[in-house]
Amino acid sequence: MSLTRLTLRDFRNHAATRLVDMQAFNVLVGENGAGKTNVLEAISLLAPGRGLRRAQPAEMAGRDGAGGFAVAAEMEHGAVQIGTATSADAPNRRSVRINGAEGPAARLAEWLSITWLTPAMDRIFAESAGSRRRFLDRLVLARDPAHARNATRYETALRERNRLLGDPAEPDPLWLDGIEAQMAECGAAMAAARAALVADLATALERVPEQPFARPELAYASEVPLDADALRMALRDGRRRDRAAGRSLTGPHRDDLAVTLAAKNAPAADCSTGEQKAMLIAIVLAHAGLTAGERPRLLLLDEIAAHLDPLRRSALFERLAQSGAQVWMTGTEMAPFSDISGTSAVWAVRDGVAEPA
Repeated sequence: MSLTRLTLRDFRNHAATRLVDMQAFNVLVGENGAGKTNVLEAISLLAPGRGLRRAQPAEMAGRDGAGGFAVAAEMEHGAVQIGTATSADAPNRRSVRINGAEGPAARLAEWLSITWLTPAMDRIFAESAGSRRRFLDRLVLARDPAHARNATRYETALRERNRLLGDPAEPDPLWLDGIEAQMAECGAAMAAARAALVADLATALERVPEQPFARPELAYASEVPLDADALRMALRDGRRRDRAAGRSLTGPHRDDLAVTLAAKNAPAADCSTGEQKAMLIAIVLAHAGLTAGERPRLLLLDEIAAHLDPLRRSALFERLAQSGAQVWMTGTEMAPFSDISGTSAVWAVRDGVAEPA
């Protein structure tokens, strides 16, 4: 099952865009600023979270619209209908509907597995640990729908604990006990899911040859006990220290994804831009193999082929075809996609209008 229809209304520069007759490979071609990435961003909102640009919902509403936006999709020609929207009255509140019923955004993960790569992510190994955690959590969520609920509950409890720790008045110990119990339950589950995925990815990557993509070695850098009771005690024992710091210093919100270039035994942050890009692609391709046969899977790859040589492009398309996922790619011209042009759905995008090419 995969997307067979996508409709955008007042979404960024797309006033009214409808895409139909999707294929396994779907290519959006147009000049910079035409609205190609906007389509990928709209699709990314069919998963929990803030989408591939991490923008606030109000930023996505079209300037010439009524103040809100809508993104709707069908799978298997209407067998499943999902969508998300905002309104002028609540521009930053995103509602979700699945088969006509409104529900929490976390439920979207039960229907679709969505992963993406964008040019902005090329810097992920040189940025803060938070960027790598978000990347890792997206990969976990694509395999484990429960991860969204655990992450949401953990973040809610974390904010409340930090608020209490920063209050000049001494926090109520019993209130902290309840908050930390929720953090421990959800945090241990989050850490366990992350660790399991990283272990499976590491095993999958060991089977992949060094060429044509650089092979990364992965490790989950965590000090979090995977046992909920142990994490709860660690939070309780750290109250005085955390109160002095004004924030929680223990928990999966401080973990990291450690990546090393296998051929050089060098941290990813010390590698060239090209090597970092190749390692990212290798991770996403390995992940696509791990999630095969589960929920419908979408891969959103923004400008993925632009800086790859012909050998790597051919290898990329071959691996993507083997993944069984529905793939969405963008580019400024069709030439890099010539190997798959005959088997792809192609749209020419210009000024927020997408037409079959």
